[in-house]
Amino acid sequence: MDALNQTRVTEFVFLGLTDNWVLEILFFMAFSVMYVLTLLGNALIMVTIVFTPRLHTPMYFFLSNLSFIDICHSSVTIPKMLEGLLLERKTISFDNCIAQLFFLHLFACSEIFLLTIMAYDRYVAICAPLHYPSVMHMKVCIQLVFALWLGGTVHSLVQTFLTIRLPYCGPSVIDSYFCDVPPVIKLACTDTYLTGMLIVSNSGAISLACFLALVTSYMVILVSLRKQSAEGRRKALSTCSAHFMVVVLFFGPCIFIYTRPDTSFSVDKVVSVFYTVVTPVLNPLIYTFRNEEVKSAMKHLRQRQVFFMKSCT
Repeated sequence: MDALNQTRVTEFVFLGLTDNWVLEILFFMAFSVMYVLTLLGNALIMVTIVFTPRLHTPMYFFLSNLSFIDICHSSVTIPKMLEGLLLERKTISFDNCIAQLFFLHLFACSEIFLLTIMAYDRYVAICAPLHYPSVMHMKVCIQLVFALWLGGTVHSLVQTFLTIRLPYCGPSVIDSYFCDVPPVIKLACTDTYLTGMLIVSNSGAISLACFLALVTSYMVILVSLRKQSAEGRRKALSTCSAHFMVVVLFFGPCIFIYTRPDTSFSVDKVVSVFYTVVTPVLNPLIYTFRNEEVKSAMKHLRQRQVFFMKSCT
């Protein structure tokens, strides 16, 4: 035990996305732009919803929470990745690695639960419109958001415990650009088969179960749309298609990675980029450019801002 403590890993080294410095500079510029767009786009959605009374509905309440989670989720990994793209030796301390892992799973799991709740919201709105005001009132929405954060916290604590309980005495090189459970536990100097199975039953099962629930809800919605008017079908399909695009972009990589933690592929890092970098920046684009209410509210806020600035001069 003393020998193990003396050789305990105190920091990890990332291999990053590539060892080609030209590609690293290109990635740095591209991901920097995408990160800024993620922050600005999601912040704009949150401000628009908060300051537009007619958007104070369950659907937009959940959308503002999604924007908040996307800001947090991307901020867990992208700044460290951008730093690594500029450094020859990309390192992270053991404690910071565990913290990054914890918050990554907290926000990722919370987003999974939130997307599932948003699908349920659309299901009730389309399939039981007369009961919607009584089923999805604001008190229920707040309780659901509290529940998803609680569920995300419990999940993240379990993942973190499964990781830190293992001994790490070398090697210390992580074939990724951020700390996550599958690549980190591969570095443990003990058998991790049982831990891998627990991860599958936790992360993998949550991702797959929620995805199947989402697909089922959309199938029911599509069947019920046959009874709707042409205009009703158009609006419902527009909203649900935007949501489903986000679901596929986010759930696809999660299911691909967390249902097989004991097996790694070279494409894993590319897949990880989708749910840590690409999806958070696409969410504002998908929901904003496909939603007339949000675009109209943004235009109105812009006009109010211009009027206010003219009044002050």
